[in-house]
Amino acid sequence: MAQVVWTTAQLAGVTTLLLLVLATPLAWWLARAGGWWKEVVAAVVALPLVLPPTVLGFYVLVALAPDSPLMELLHPFGVRTLAFTFTGLVIGSVIYSLPFAVQPIRNAFEAIGPRPMEVAATLRAGPLDRFFTVTLPLARRGFVTAAVLVFAHTIGEFGVVLMIGGAIPGKTEVVSTRIYQLVESLQFGEAHRLAAGLALSAFAALLALLLIDRRALAKWR
Repeated sequence: MAQVVWTTAQLAGVTTLLLLVLATPLAWWLARAGGWWKEVVAAVVALPLVLPPTVLGFYVLVALAPDSPLMELLHPFGVRTLAFTFTGLVIGSVIYSLPFAVQPIRNAFEAIGPRPMEVAATLRAGPLDRFFTVTLPLARRGFVTAAVLVFAHTIGEFGVVLMIGGAIPGKTEVVSTRIYQLVESLQFGEAHRLAAGLALSAFAALLALLLIDRRALAKWR
């Protein structure tokens, strides 16, 4: 059981870190770009919110299969497939949780507006300097929200991780798939303990977001 919990925490942690890095430039572009095609990109980013997890998991599984064009590019490096591996789980989780990272960060960037960057520019701060010393600190609330949402969402994943990872014990089995297997084998006591743990983690994530919002509102008043 400890291995299952560790794999779940490791998956959630790695996914959260990767998405904070990957979502930041994408959210920045979506917050500042113009044109109708920006919303097309935003719709693609938000697609995991409306797609059934099994559908998304199926297509990611196909993309990670040995005979897929993507995997054929990696064959010369000795990589035949990423399906049913921890790396595959991370890839699927990053795709599935992408909107939970991009949207809060994008909202934070849009709330800042152009004025702070313009003021920093008048002080001869370069673009990167303005972004890292002005924009990121002002947008920290969005980053915290994104981190909490992604971590909690990844812990609760089921359909995507089951399709891609196959719930291999000691390798790709996580808490959500373990609960499913326990229920199938009629081990309701152990399933209840794990399910209660997930419910408590979800409550803790929501409480953290509410406290963040409350603190942010208090600073603005």
